[in-house]
Amino acid sequence: MCYCISTENSAGRYISPFHDIPIYADETENIFHAVVEVPRWTNAKMEIGTKDPLNPLKQDVKQGDLRYVANVFPHKGYIWNYGAIPQTWEDPNHRDNDTGCCGDNDPIDICDIGNKVCCRGEIIKVKVLGTLALIDEGETDWKVMVINTDDPEAADFNNIADVRRLRPGYLEATVDWFRRYKVPDGKPENQFAFDGEFKDRDFAVKTVKSTHEFWKALISKKTDAGELNCMNTSVPDSPFCCSARDAEAVVDSVSVFSFFFKFISTLNETRDDVGNNSSDTPSEERRGS
Repeated sequence: MCYCISTENSAGRYISPFHDIPIYADETENIFHAVVEVPRWTNAKMEIGTKDPLNPLKQDVKQGDLRYVANVFPHKGYIWNYGAIPQTWEDPNHRDNDTGCCGDNDPIDICDIGNKVCCRGEIIKVKVLGTLALIDEGETDWKVMVINTDDPEAADFNNIADVRRLRPGYLEATVDWFRRYKVPDGKPENQFAFDGEFKDRDFAVKTVKSTHEFWKALISKKTDAGELNCMNTSVPDSPFCCSARDAEAVVDSVSVFSFFFKFISTLNETRDDVGNNSSDTPSEERRGS
């Protein structure tokens, strides 16, 4: 069974984790918000549904099958809390001067190295430490190394060199993971810009801020959104901004459809005395934080 997680604000109103959560937790200190999509040690490839209204978290699907990341020895699942920084966008129409490749059409990714195993859909405040420039099937796919500001060791980590000093082998494991994680699916090893070397904190912060500028153009309809869904409830100058009532109606309509689909599938299975198949996999809406 697959499901998606809708996001609510402190008032209990539905919002988009892509567009409504502010990028900054503290702009003066360059502390960013991040949405955890995949908790450490897990394998389900959860992600912000960029093409769906209000962008719920959902499991990625490839050729009709739910996507899981294989365990590639010696790693178990994702080796960090993996997620994205809201209000950022790697523009697929912009060719990066450093990597020579265009963006991957997603919010910028983060790898949280903190000790806590976060929950799926959890919103955390993070300190940027550096970044790795993955080239994924010809697209720039930045991987920003961060640490949760609530982590008891957060004060000890301020730049990528601190990760190398205090977590020996972690950066090398990160490069190895991203290089090989698609190999079990029959794909070649991924490549990297800068020969797989991590760039420092200042470079990473600059990169995050540049993707925020791309997002601003996206949400204000100054650039083509393509298949992306820009529905939001909090960006007043955005032509995609909707009311809280409209947002609730969107989530409720998905929930009603999911329940109906689940009921019909169960009825058919009982009548025909057959098991589930891929075309009958129900989708269940779950309200998350």
